Amino acid sequence: MPAGSIKVVLFDLGNVLVDFDFGPAARRLSGFCGQSSSGILKAFFDSRTTGSFEKGSLSAEEFYRLMKDEMRFNLGYESFVSIWNEVFFFTPANRQVYHIASSLKEKYRIALLSNTNLLHYRYLKENFPVFDIFERQFLSFEIGSSKPEKEIYQAVIENMGVPAEDIFYTDDRDDLVRAGASCGFKSFIFKGPKKLVEDLTGQGVLLAPGREPG
Repeated sequence: MPAGSIKVVLFDLGNVLVDFDFGPAARRLSGFCGQSSSGILKAFFDSRTTGSFEKGSLSAEEFYRLMKDEMRFNLGYESFVSIWNEVFFFTPANRQVYHIASSLKEKYRIALLSNTNLLHYRYLKENFPVFDIFERQFLSFEIGSSKPEKEIYQAVIENMGVPAEDIFYTDDRDDLVRAGASCGFKSFIFKGPKKLVEDLTGQGVLLAPGREPG
């Protein structure tokens, strides 16, 4: 372990290691119901049903049935799952972040903290090779708590077995970064690979040569 206080580097998943866009999925789903795509987006992101699914208190089938009843979708389970999952894509910036994280693995403990659900996690595991570098994955649907709730950050501290101030945390949402900071993490908003490198080195994290983005 290198000198300095940081022992764990904790990454968010969405819009950091893998990007996503629910817009096309919402437009496709609007063709199976009387709702606008904006109404569907609001239901996905603001509804208690989606929040419960992300915390693992609903099965995939229960989530589908509730969303079907709420939005009056006229499509079957498998078709819904296909549209629900196909919102992710991989960018050159994602690839750079993956390589940065991979280069840290020899000297630091690397972990993932994500608000996600079982369907998305299974799909990502099958289609995006970004999970192999992580010692631990802290997933909302497994923990039963989601960011910005204190419990999910506390789960990281307890399971990694290090003081909160020894954890470097990056996330693309400012409210989640603030929540991590309130728990004691060295927390930074993700604004691309170059800024990530600046934040890491600013905390004394040692990067492998050649991992600094241009």
